[in-house]
Amino acid sequence: MRVPVLNMQGEKVNEIDLRPEIFEASVNVPLMHQALVRQLANARAGTHKTKTRGENNRSKSKWYRQKGTGRARHGSRNAPIFVGGGIAHGPSPRSYEKKMPRKMRRAALRSALSVKAADQQIVVVDKLEMDAPKSKEMVGILQRLAIQEGKTLVLLPERNIFVEKSAKNLQSVQTLRAHYLNIRDLLGADHLVVPLGALEVIESILE
Repeated sequence: MRVPVLNMQGEKVNEIDLRPEIFEASVNVPLMHQALVRQLANARAGTHKTKTRGENNRSKSKWYRQKGTGRARHGSRNAPIFVGGGIAHGPSPRSYEKKMPRKMRRAALRSALSVKAADQQIVVVDKLEMDAPKSKEMVGILQRLAIQEGKTLVLLPERNIFVEKSAKNLQSVQTLRAHYLNIRDLLGADHLVVPLGALEVIESILE
């Protein structure tokens, strides 16, 4: 797939061929779904906890006498049927971790990149550099790249404080270093801005 390379002014300066094994791979929707579910599950803390009747510190004494009250017999106010008592079958800390082989994770990324490339949602730029953190300048760059609506994911080949801070105040723009490319951010973006340096990183990971 041949795509134009733009500069920060939105002008075409070159053309490159995207590697077909990465950007024209067969699209496997179930695999992408599995990778997304895995990432979302692994992000869960799993620290939810409720107290059982044995952990609830209310009272250990018998509530009222066994006979003569006309009421049902009870030995503790910590029982789950009472307000303020313990919780029966409540959640307890657990791990939601899901495992997925590396080859499958990378195949899911190739599928997602192929979808973005087929929908012409990938914008390749020669470089993305700024002299100071300015959100207004970042907005201007995206407008010149013909990116108007939707969420934009800007991939960076390495740490770039000025670009990252410029995009931080923009609700619809997210920056991500190419080494950390993941299925959630990829599928959640409507546009991908990829400098040539970031493209090399992606190709080195997914080759």
